[in-house]
Amino acid sequence: MTDLSLPPLPGALPDKRRVAASFSRAAASYDSVAQLQRGVGHELLNRLPEAISPHRWLDLGCGTGYFSRVLGGFFPVGQGVALDIAEGMLEHARPLGGAEHFIAGDAERLPLKADSFELLFSSLAVQWCANFDAVLSEAFRVLQPGGVLAFASLCVGTLDELRESWRAVDGLVHVNRFRTFEAYQHLCAASGLRVVSLERQAHVLHFPDVRSLTHELKALGAHNLNPGRPGGLTGRARIAALVQAYEQFRQGQGLPATYQVVYAVLEKPL
Repeated sequence: MTDLSLPPLPGALPDKRRVAASFSRAAASYDSVAQLQRGVGHELLNRLPEAISPHRWLDLGCGTGYFSRVLGGFFPVGQGVALDIAEGMLEHARPLGGAEHFIAGDAERLPLKADSFELLFSSLAVQWCANFDAVLSEAFRVLQPGGVLAFASLCVGTLDELRESWRAVDGLVHVNRFRTFEAYQHLCAASGLRVVSLERQAHVLHFPDVRSLTHELKALGAHNLNPGRPGGLTGRARIAALVQAYEQFRQGQGLPATYQVVYAVLEKPL
């Protein structure tokens, strides 16, 4: 069991205990609404170096284990480890296989030996880590020389339509905050890992109405987890105002929800 008792780190990101609990509750519903998550993870897989064939790989923030199973298929002779902060996700993933070991752990304090993996794969997990310096430091520690860290994360600009619509209603924090793309650039450059590639790409989903979007966020466990979020139930009048404000963004395909995705491939020097 990973230690989540430390106080939250600065940066206005959610408390990890709240993140772990939210994603544990969402384990059963997550895969049914994970269209974006699947697409982003497969895009990240396509960015791996062609020659990579790890003997040991880590799915960091494995969630329901979907990509643990994909990685297991890609690297059938390799030994896989799936790690997540949410016990509920691990309980869901473990019976489905894909990895040899399923471990509860924190990306900022990995319970793993140094120089023990040739690939760390992490799709849409590290955006929940307030201390990304520590994530990179831990990746450097557990990677073997020549090993690869491939991650996809979210940056500022994600869900801006929803954020702007709520701002027009009450100005409170209703949407998760994310670090800037420039912060990812700076932190990766200073990590000691060689930056093979680092770029930002927008993914836009469309929904018939606001309720469909907020239902999906809740089913993913990715609804509002930030400090400063409003307490209590959201009143009908505010919901009506939100719907009216969001309608200004409507396109032919429906209401857009933009995700700004950071794709990175880093290598530990030999």
